[in-house]
Amino acid sequence: MDRAGSAKDHIGYQALTQAALKGVVRAALQKAGKLGALPAGHHFYITFRTRTPGVQMADYLKDKFPDEMTIVIQHQYWDLEVTDDHFEVILKFSGVPQHLSIPFSAIARFFDPSVNFGLQFDDAETPALPSRVDSGRPAAAAPTSSGDTTIVSLDAFRRK
Repeated sequence: MDRAGSAKDHIGYQALTQAALKGVVRAALQKAGKLGALPAGHHFYITFRTRTPGVQMADYLKDKFPDEMTIVIQHQYWDLEVTDDHFEVILKFSGVPQHLSIPFSAIARFFDPSVNFGLQFDDAETPALPSRVDSGRPAAAAPTSSGDTTIVSLDAFRRK
């Protein structure tokens, strides 16, 4: 037991849950990669921490998005490849193709607005939602308390 009277989690359920939820993101990206396109109206907003070790992207993009960046995978993406620990994709920024390599450990949020499904990953270093996405348009971030959107947050299950 710790000082607050709760038992110490020696199994690491929080980390296990986060890994399982990132597996959902991995599986969704793998489906898109195998199909060569996203089915029906599906599209993904993926917010990731740009300074996480293993993130590979152009320096000017890291300078423009020093903390987090939201990318959209919908119609114009190329060479989506998914491995156990990261995914790679080519997206255009200001008309110029750029290769991104993003470890799953860098992902802060995942949202598919076509089916109102979102995941937010717990991380003390994750700042608030970004105000802009890569295209310069306002971010279409996952709402957390309105409509019939499903946001999976583990905070409700934690002891306070």
